[in-house]
Amino acid sequence: MFDDRIIADYLRRSYLSVDGLWFVKVEEQHGFDEALQLDAEVWRILAKIQARKACELLDLKTRTLADLAASLALKFAAEQYEYQVVNQTPDKVEIEITACPWLELLHKSGRSHLAAQVAAAICPTDFIAWAKEFDKGIAVSLPERMCNGEHGCRLVLKVSG
Repeated sequence: MFDDRIIADYLRRSYLSVDGLWFVKVEEQHGFDEALQLDAEVWRILAKIQARKACELLDLKTRTLADLAASLALKFAAEQYEYQVVNQTPDKVEIEITACPWLELLHKSGRSHLAAQVAAAICPTDFIAWAKEFDKGIAVSLPERMCNGEHGCRLVLKVSG
């Protein structure tokens, strides 16, 4: 009855909306700091669920760094990030993110002033949880972030050891 694009757009919008709505409601009742702490806890768990589902959907069996990069490509496409892999070796993947749907929502809602604080708590939590589903030895860093006023976000995934 409906094509997949319409269904995907509807679900994506609902996904983005529910994240913001529950955060604002917790913030109203318990303050920003507690809302941010709970948000990080939610993203830590949700990232595990998403990473596992991505592995299943993409039939990723080896859980290598390349598999992690492939699973994140699904996440980025589903959430409508703009990004490119700028460097990929067997031990390191660097991804440059040039548009982030979450940052765009903060701008649209007039909450840009909170972006750096939210990103510092949520982005590392999300990406570290994804990486741990592949290999607990994968180090995650975000040396550049749009929320800090930089041109883009640089996500670095590196096999340590």
